[in-house]
Amino acid sequence: MRYCLILILCLSTLSSCEDTKKREQVSTEKPTKDIVPDTPKLAKDSTPPITKITNENVVSFLTAYGQANTETKVKITTRIGEINIVLFNDTPLHRSNFIYLIKQGYFDKTFFHRVVPKFIIQGGNSDLPATNKKRYELGDDYLLPAEIKHKHVYGSITGAKEYRENPDKKTHPYEFFIFLGKPVSKRHLDGSYTVFGKVSSGMDVVEKIANLEADTGEWPLQNVYITAEVMH
Repeated sequence: MRYCLILILCLSTLSSCEDTKKREQVSTEKPTKDIVPDTPKLAKDSTPPITKITNENVVSFLTAYGQANTETKVKITTRIGEINIVLFNDTPLHRSNFIYLIKQGYFDKTFFHRVVPKFIIQGGNSDLPATNKKRYELGDDYLLPAEIKHKHVYGSITGAKEYRENPDKKTHPYEFFIFLGKPVSKRHLDGSYTVFGKVSSGMDVVEKIANLEADTGEWPLQNVYITAEVMH
């Protein structure tokens, strides 16, 4: 399953403005292309049996996991180059979730599947059956409570989300985007999406990925595979 995101300038007519409002969201729409209660504290760097995360246990599980796994540095490797990321401690659920997914190998063999020059690149999905299988094993319907504390700046790491029927602005756990737009292009992002990290080095790689040739759905014509690792 692929998640769409389009940014477009608002035209003068009412109908086109309505269309623009929808396209400026970073969402988890279907692409057009083909705890257990109270999880005990986990040992640092442990690899426990997979606990399927649900909306009922998401806070307790990620809180316990985050207390045991305190890393904040991540490296993403692609065929274009490396992107180094620092995660924020004041968005603890999002940081913990990202670290957990990396240690479970979720992001490996997913793609940067949407590229929008001068706006964002979005990653964490693919059209491979293995991706859906991983989501099912880890938890296929949970959302992260919003932790909206930071505005978007060049290089921000932000969680994608459903924007329809999502008044609490909860984040989709498996997808993220890197922001590289100008202030005018973030007017529907600040205050609506959780920024949980920033690129510390590798924005030249982000720019190259954003400018890759893509189809009409903004999916790169040549897949950009992701490998993610936690740095100590």
